[in-house]
Amino acid sequence: MNEQAANTKMIGKLLFRLLPVQILLCAIGSVNGIVSSFFASNFVGIEAMGAVGLYGPIGMLVSTISTVLVGGSAILCGKYLGRNEQEKVQNVFSLNLILSLLISLAFILLYLALGLLDLTGFLTRDPVVRQLFNRYLLGQTVSVVPQMLGSSCAAFLSLENRQGRTFGASLGYIAANILLNFLFVQLLRLEALGLALANGLGMWVFLGMQAQVFLAGKSIFRITLRHPRWEEAGELLRIGLPGAAGNLYQTGRGLIVNKLLEVFVGSAGISAFAAANSLLGLLWALPGGMLAVSRMVISVSVGEEDRQSLTDVMRVMFRRFLPLMGAVSLAVILCAVPLTRIFYRDPAESVFMMTVWGFRLLPLCMPLAIICMHFTCYWQSSGKEGIVHLLALLDGVVCVAGFSALLVPAAGMNGVYIANVLNGVVSVLVVVCFAWLKNRRFPRNMAELMVIPEDFGVSADERMDLSIRSMEDVVAVSRQVQRFCLDRGISPRSAYLAGLSMEEMAGNVVEHGFSMDRKPHSVDLRVVHKGEDVILRIKDDCVPFDPRERQAITAPDDPAKNVGLRLVFRMAKDVQYQNILGLNVLTLRIGGQTR
Repeated sequence: MNEQAANTKMIGKLLFRLLPVQILLCAIGSVNGIVSSFFASNFVGIEAMGAVGLYGPIGMLVSTISTVLVGGSAILCGKYLGRNEQEKVQNVFSLNLILSLLISLAFILLYLALGLLDLTGFLTRDPVVRQLFNRYLLGQTVSVVPQMLGSSCAAFLSLENRQGRTFGASLGYIAANILLNFLFVQLLRLEALGLALANGLGMWVFLGMQAQVFLAGKSIFRITLRHPRWEEAGELLRIGLPGAAGNLYQTGRGLIVNKLLEVFVGSAGISAFAAANSLLGLLWALPGGMLAVSRMVISVSVGEEDRQSLTDVMRVMFRRFLPLMGAVSLAVILCAVPLTRIFYRDPAESVFMMTVWGFRLLPLCMPLAIICMHFTCYWQSSGKEGIVHLLALLDGVVCVAGFSALLVPAAGMNGVYIANVLNGVVSVLVVVCFAWLKNRRFPRNMAELMVIPEDFGVSADERMDLSIRSMEDVVAVSRQVQRFCLDRGISPRSAYLAGLSMEEMAGNVVEHGFSMDRKPHSVDLRVVHKGEDVILRIKDDCVPFDPRERQAITAPDDPAKNVGLRLVFRMAKDVQYQNILGLNVLTLRIGGQTR
């Protein structure tokens, strides 16, 4: 296995290890939609489904703002973690929570005004649906704070490899949501108000179970309120906005599509669209989770200027994520009729076949969306705001709303579904055309498709990558590192120290880290000649271990204990250790005097 394949394999293992919790996290809102839709259609009526559908664009707006904060914070923190700038990490964490709370309070006031004063007439002309929607909106005031703070907590817990806590909180939310819907809707007959209250109180369970980690001081993240650097709030929003702009545009798109359906199809069309989207929203958690784990690795790789890891993320997306999503989409298409029966049981009703066709056509969007979402994330992390905004505008509103306006009058409900598929095709073409224009030729490899600048990171002749899987591989490391340094004009003494240090640290990981469990492991080594220094980076997927702690340990009966580690730490100009996304990352800087 060559070094590129080994690194791709490690990145793939990392992404799939993080994926289950991120999928579950992305599925939380969708599970609420399914539960709400089930109780609304079976215990309240089709009008209640219309109310749930009307809330979709407003809920999308809340989710958009949360995505701005979470996305900007995750990317900034990933960059700062990649550079080991801990003070800036804590500042971003604090700003995220403060802004989330303030924005949540503003939305609560807005919901109260719209619901209590009956100011929702611009959304629907149906008096029954409007009355239900007002009560649903009032109930949603309970959910805004835990929704925004819970999403932020989940992102930061993932960065420090505490997915288990988020997993437990997600299961707690799902259980609470189902029980509370049974209580409020089926037993107490609170109708639309009960639907919203069940969601909101369930979200508080989700937030509370995660917040315990931060409140108990068990997290590496700390809230700093004394001297927050507010200027970074602008940077946080600037980075997060392009990636979430699509959601913002989707808010407007939802309003436009709902109006088209009301005019040309009727309330049954809105109900069918809401039912299909509520269940498909659960499946959208797959690409959402895939993007979440990729975003964490992409942001850290940008901070480290690691070209190889960036392209490996995209390779994993094309080779593994995309086929998986294609198989899931095909399964949904084949099961369109039984899935429809979850919400509507009478095939004679027009809403039944409208929903069936939603399950047959909308899943085609998902594989296309995975491609666009990953490239948008990379562009967002690397500062390409222009193309991010353009794609968000096209994907978020122009294509879907435009195609819908053209197709709905003739094709009815199916016009909306077809418009969504065409939107995905156009978005993928934009990705390819952007790379074609920037490279002035059709992209021939992953780096060209991503439009990674030539000066990003270090050139191929300034670095060497190695992969270690056994102690036999360690033996050759010192000689390979020395040869690389000598070829770069580094003095023999510095080359010898660099080779000795890399062999000692890699051997320490193989000897101690590999034996901690029965899982297969590998060590990713990188040597970089930068300026007058040689930078050694050792990355492994073993249990968390900081060698800085062991190097200070001596034993009275064995003065030679850990002597190798102590020697390396004395020779190095600087030593940094981090555990990022469950990977141990040790960086040593050796003085690289040239001959």
